[in-house]
Amino acid sequence: MRNFVVARLGQAILCVWGVVTIVFALTKVIPGDPARIAAGQTATPAQIDQARAALGLNHPWIVQYLDFIGRAFRGDLGTSTVTHQPVMHDLAQTIPTTIQLVAIGLLIIIVLGIPIGVLAACFENRPIDGALRVFLAFLGGAPVFWVAILIQFVFAAKLRIVPISGSNDYGLAPAHHTGFTLIDSLVDGNASEFFNSLTHLLLPAFALAAPFLAHLARNVRTTMIGALRTDYVTFAHSKGLDTRRVVFHHALRATLASSITMLGMQFGWMIGSALLVETVFGLPGVGTYLNQAVLSQDIFAVLGGVLIIGVVFIVSSLIVDLVQIRFDPRVRATMLAEAAR
Repeated sequence: MRNFVVARLGQAILCVWGVVTIVFALTKVIPGDPARIAAGQTATPAQIDQARAALGLNHPWIVQYLDFIGRAFRGDLGTSTVTHQPVMHDLAQTIPTTIQLVAIGLLIIIVLGIPIGVLAACFENRPIDGALRVFLAFLGGAPVFWVAILIQFVFAAKLRIVPISGSNDYGLAPAHHTGFTLIDSLVDGNASEFFNSLTHLLLPAFALAAPFLAHLARNVRTTMIGALRTDYVTFAHSKGLDTRRVVFHHALRATLASSITMLGMQFGWMIGSALLVETVFGLPGVGTYLNQAVLSQDIFAVLGGVLIIGVVFIVSSLIVDLVQIRFDPRVRATMLAEAAR
């Protein structure tokens, strides 16, 4: 067990190093001169040279690479050429919005995905199962940005059930303690502000959750159907146990391990999908920040954001592996056997 954990930690560190290396390489192949961008469009050649020296771009590439790695592992991702603030400072202001969006999206996936999967399995090959499979195929196959625009048009523009964009009503300035608007409003005991922030997040969270909800529901359905056909479930039925008890106490438990694993894997992918959703709904998250950085050719902001997203994905994958070997004996045996080779 210890060898497996050490091996996975080592792999995670190597992956982070790989991401940092790729990001550094991108700074060399992306069109544009970072020194000229940092100095400004009206800068003189002397000012550009001064900016190049300040950024360390006048050193050999190996020196730049080692310096970049050292700064990256210290959390120094450079300075934005637009805001003139450290990129990590800018990301710290936007990450809470993205985390809130992903967290609510995960909650929607759990609340809807598992029951839909269970319902489809219990009515296998019946009209309800067929209708749910068509619905899940639509959610799972439609692009995230298309779903976002569609539900924004229907529920916000036409029905006006929820706000169309933004994180708060116009003119409302929520308290800032942690950066998480939902938590900050609860800390202040402001229920109206809490529900205002929540209603602004519901629609984008559903758009973000839609494809992942479909994948989880289909996984639950398949696993549940297999569990309902196992000997121990058949034996429970033969003893006269209530169908509801058999489904939820015996069969559903068999699906939880794979569901937890899938949710952990989806977290990393949801971070990437959130970038599109935030842009569509105008949420001040990492996605909107990166979109603005790309449009303004803010190279350090773009690469810093890419690096952070890559690290989050690697860490989430590591956590999934550790959770798997803790809760799923079959996966534990397989992974420990691989680590022993």
